Amino acid sequence: MDQVWSHYKEALDEVEEQIKKGLDSEVPLINQVAYHILNSGGKRIRPLLLIISAQLCSSIDKRHIMLAGMTEFIHTATLLHDDVLDNAEIRRGIPAARMLWGNQASILVGDYLYTLAVCQAVKMENFEINYLLSTTCRRMSEGETLQLVHSRDLNLTEATYLQIIEYKTAALLSASCKLGGIIGSESDERKEALSRYGRNLGIAFQVADDTLDYVADRARLGKTPGRDIKEGKVTLPLLHLLQHCSSKEKTELKKIIKKGAYRKKDLSQVIELMERYGSITYARQKAQDYANRAKNDLAIFNDSIHRQALCSVADYVVRRDH
Repeated sequence: MDQVWSHYKEALDEVEEQIKKGLDSEVPLINQVAYHILNSGGKRIRPLLLIISAQLCSSIDKRHIMLAGMTEFIHTATLLHDDVLDNAEIRRGIPAARMLWGNQASILVGDYLYTLAVCQAVKMENFEINYLLSTTCRRMSEGETLQLVHSRDLNLTEATYLQIIEYKTAALLSASCKLGGIIGSESDERKEALSRYGRNLGIAFQVADDTLDYVADRARLGKTPGRDIKEGKVTLPLLHLLQHCSSKEKTELKKIIKKGAYRKKDLSQVIELMERYGSITYARQKAQDYANRAKNDLAIFNDSIHRQALCSVADYVVRRDH
């Protein structure tokens, strides 16, 4: 994966410049809050996917750099809103913006970044791009709301869980890849293949991320392990455990989930049960299955360094440790 980042570094550096140019609000607070989270060490996975996809499609249109910046603005907006909804204190190992400027500022700057991305897209005068970005933002909002509806829902099904992460996370990854095809003037068939790749990659990414919440080292994770269960999020490892543990164990798990605030020994108990019933293994395999689907979606493209790079990203999202 290091080779992938290195190969596309020049284009990613251009995206960074695009992001800096885009943040030119006359309201200093907006720039301060946005810079805080944009400079906090994000992976820039969405811009990377858009750049690779555009080059896979032999695009010579430099507007993909602007589009890559837009996807990062949209992603950053969701992070600002997520931290307010989740009462998060840490983001990427540093204080969340809401801890420094408050919830109101975080929400408003998130709204600004959404609007900024849409305004920049409109300037491109491309209906397909505008429609894709607007429907993606709508889908992401639906995902967040669906997750809220099922907070602490111990009867959550795997199908609904997958729907939540498809809307909340995979939608923007899917759009990022398809935008590369659009800017590269690809056929509808190839654009849809890129869209499916991004969708399956996004699901793999989020399942792996939800699993890391239970097993990753805090210093590398950049947030407190076990945060999902504290926030009442029933993700795949916990969902699997609830479906396979004994009645007595399920009763104890319900107590931990319902009370929200848990002790370290509660988390240790949950992780021990997950290991006993294979819940971590199950979730990791599910993430790998979706990563494999993503790689298969690329079969329509001839072998190239760009196709290989997209396959490397799929492997990376399920093997990362933070």
